[in-house]
Amino acid sequence: MGNTMNELSRRGLLAGAGAVAVSATVGGVADAELHEPGAVTVRPGDSRYDGLVRANNFRFVGKPDEVRLTGSTGQVVRAVSDAVRSGRRIAVRSGGHCFENLTADPAARTLIDLSRMDAVGYDSARRAFFVEPGATLGQVYRTLGRGWGVTIPAGGCPEVGAGGHIAGGGYGPLSRRYGAVVDHLEAVEVVVADQPGVRAVVASRDQNHDLWWAHTGGGGGNFGVVTRYWLRSPGATGTDPSRLLPPQPREMLTCLAVWNWDDQAFTEIVGNFGAWMERNSAPGSPSTGLYPILHLKHRDTGTLELTVQADADLPGVDRLVTGLVTALGVEPAYTYRYKAPWSHATTWPGLGQPGDVATRRYKIKAAYLRRSFTPAQLATIHRHLSEATTVRGGIQVIGYGGQVAAVAPEATAIAQRGAIMKAVYSSLWLEPSDDAANLSWVRELYRDVYSATGGVPVDDGSYINYPDVDLADPAWNTSGVPWSTLYYQGNYPRLRRVKARWDPRNVFTHALGIELLSGT
Repeated sequence: MGNTMNELSRRGLLAGAGAVAVSATVGGVADAELHEPGAVTVRPGDSRYDGLVRANNFRFVGKPDEVRLTGSTGQVVRAVSDAVRSGRRIAVRSGGHCFENLTADPAARTLIDLSRMDAVGYDSARRAFFVEPGATLGQVYRTLGRGWGVTIPAGGCPEVGAGGHIAGGGYGPLSRRYGAVVDHLEAVEVVVADQPGVRAVVASRDQNHDLWWAHTGGGGGNFGVVTRYWLRSPGATGTDPSRLLPPQPREMLTCLAVWNWDDQAFTEIVGNFGAWMERNSAPGSPSTGLYPILHLKHRDTGTLELTVQADADLPGVDRLVTGLVTALGVEPAYTYRYKAPWSHATTWPGLGQPGDVATRRYKIKAAYLRRSFTPAQLATIHRHLSEATTVRGGIQVIGYGGQVAAVAPEATAIAQRGAIMKAVYSSLWLEPSDDAANLSWVRELYRDVYSATGGVPVDDGSYINYPDVDLADPAWNTSGVPWSTLYYQGNYPRLRRVKARWDPRNVFTHALGIELLSGT
């Protein structure tokens, strides 16, 4: 189960505390490692090329000169070194689940694809579990659960790659109970291009702390290429792996509540949901074991829906779920509760993997919420979801807060520790001919909801793992507040200092990349 120490060595990883996976600079990596079997380079004309330059969102197609499919840290070092030497801009992809064209930017000439680096296991020397960036969350949950009965509070979509998810401060069904996934990040291995050259560096709470901190919510593709994460819960002691991360729940209880779309019911349900989140999102509250998502769909669908997920063994879970549904103030037309093994619910295929819809196109915008929507915002949302349109977009209001709020905003790169919800505005479609209508609809909805603050959520900002280039566009962000503040708030100056130290030549950049300090 997972990799042995021999496997760690084969992949070029020295597992000792403070070890550097590849200690050489450009041109100095051991020849045997650079020429190990498995390195693959794909260029235009290769039958594999078209499939590799497309990812989850078919709105974007990259045009790199080469795709480097790496299998080890050493191969990543070589790929970065080659790109730097030849002056080719780099894009880095793990799961390919980016909402914008940050990894499919036609300006990127070398795409480093980490999907083959998908090992998950236990590192006894570090007393921590390791996760390589190409592992999907489903793989991570499956390996940790079957091997040691533990898990991490990461996302609920099993096809998402761990590489970008963790670096951006990922969250999911267990985050209200156990915090963000980076609250369990012990160390990270990163291939950087700093003053000594292209090399792999291990950063932890105690070593190269600033680089570790930047990967606790600073977003992927900003400071280097992550080649490995190590995870252990803060305060965990001993050498028993089964006690070093949160336990995997035995079963997941899921509740679905459905309401008929009604004008008065809409406003009452959304308002009461926000009020419930305000009352039940303090760290340690019994209801932080619930992960609720309110699905606000267009009137033409005929329904509004609430889903609630929870550990089926959470004390009083049925009562807590009933209390939430009742608190929304309107009797549902339909409710259904069921239990399934937690491992099945978080890893089983058929839960929205990219191949389920082969040509999906989408636009997603997001915001943190520290409180309920205002009456004016509720009226705006109602209007947009009621008006006649061919677009079938909607909003998800996702429960957050709980144990996430127990960590100080400056302790990690996640600044919005006081948020209790995340709002996700989206539209998904299939045909390129529908691009204009769908993009216009979701952009105008978002702009109008935040019309009082220049079309963007100035008060609480947004989540970098839901990147939205519109926040950097003065046509859609008229607030005068830069995108960098919306995503990182007061932590942005520190992120820029980390960038200046570890990526002084701006080798790793994209449309929403951390900016170098002036004069760097």
